[in-house]
Amino acid sequence: MASFQIEGGHLLSGEIRPQGAKNEALQVICATLLTSECVTIHNIPDIRDVNNLILLLRDIGVKVTPATPSADTLTFQADDLNMAFLESDEFVKKCAQLRGSVMMIGPLLARMGKAVIAKPGGDKIGRRRLDTHFLGFQKLGAKFHQLENREVYEIGAKQLKGTYMLLDEASVTGTANIIMAATMAEGTTTIYNAACEPYIQQLCHMLCRMGAKITGIGSNLLTIEGVQSLHGADHTLLPDMIEVGSFIGMAAMCGDGVRIKDVSVKNLGIIPDAFRRLGVIVQEQGDDLYIPHQKHYVVDSFIDGTIMTLADAPWPGLTPDLLSVLIVVATQARGSVLFHQKMFESRLFFVDRLIDMGAQIILCDPHRAVVVGHDRQRQLRGSRMSSPDIRAGIALLIAAMSASGTSLISNIEQIDRGYENIEHRLNALGAKITRLP
Repeated sequence: MASFQIEGGHLLSGEIRPQGAKNEALQVICATLLTSECVTIHNIPDIRDVNNLILLLRDIGVKVTPATPSADTLTFQADDLNMAFLESDEFVKKCAQLRGSVMMIGPLLARMGKAVIAKPGGDKIGRRRLDTHFLGFQKLGAKFHQLENREVYEIGAKQLKGTYMLLDEASVTGTANIIMAATMAEGTTTIYNAACEPYIQQLCHMLCRMGAKITGIGSNLLTIEGVQSLHGADHTLLPDMIEVGSFIGMAAMCGDGVRIKDVSVKNLGIIPDAFRRLGVIVQEQGDDLYIPHQKHYVVDSFIDGTIMTLADAPWPGLTPDLLSVLIVVATQARGSVLFHQKMFESRLFFVDRLIDMGAQIILCDPHRAVVVGHDRQRQLRGSRMSSPDIRAGIALLIAAMSASGTSLISNIEQIDRGYENIEHRLNALGAKITRLP
């Protein structure tokens, strides 16, 4: 495993531009399986999860140009798919290492009439069930059967049929998968309690450019009129709002004036306001965010004077992917905050590393933690730690950058899954981060 060695205490200044959105990339790249024509996607991030998905699509016969997956713009053409490879042990093994592979099921089911389901990989942050995906496929008329002597299932349908469905949860990947399957179903599909994140909206807009008929985009009630086939299109990814939030957190903790360029402010939702609740000054200047040096930042309180609580929620609520960063920022605020992570029961366990660094945090249970801020009176201290998942990894990196002394973070492959070339980009702002093999 590779590691980051971080010399803490250096102030960051200058400009940084967010990468293309990871979660959107995984969805729209899978959507290219819906047509035999060319689909061109711009602003693709050069990160581990996206590159692994591209390699997996190559394995099943998708033509990807240019030849290397590190380019910002790629063209995908799925005109000669090797469906036999889906049942191979190699395919199953690769799916088990990449959670994004689950979003191949909807497009393959819609266009080819079958797909193979292997347990997908990803962050170890607690239970991440896939029932929403499979219940949706079943309502569209698909049937499951287990491949002989293997924990692998094949899902198939001669012709999907449009229907009404009320999702059991507003799952982002579940909604994306069902939308893609429904685009070529016979008749009309209505999805209620659909996720409506900007990434889902982007997927729907791209599908409409490919010839799909989708209404209700941006709401939790989507109507999809099935079509017989889809064609090629051109699509540009949004900036990654999770990376934007991560940069706000870095600038608050150890910035001396940082500008985050071209963030697509209108698609950030309440992310800037969540940091403002912690007292962080976030200025909107055109489509940029500017975070000046924060000598102190004071936690807000509710109107009745009760302690500030930040909790994750489906869009347009606060994304759970940023709670880890907000917790780190709160360790140096003036005041106390209760964080409530509702969606994943293992995501807060990384706070033990922050406590080892000197943070005052009470882990109430797997879902709640109270942070008592130091008001910069006590600096976090350097430590040796390991990155348990993407978002906790970037949070620990922020903590290490603000700490006194030198820190070592191992298992940084987790960070690489979601953040492109992160050490070089931060070193350009003044950080001192060294990648160790």
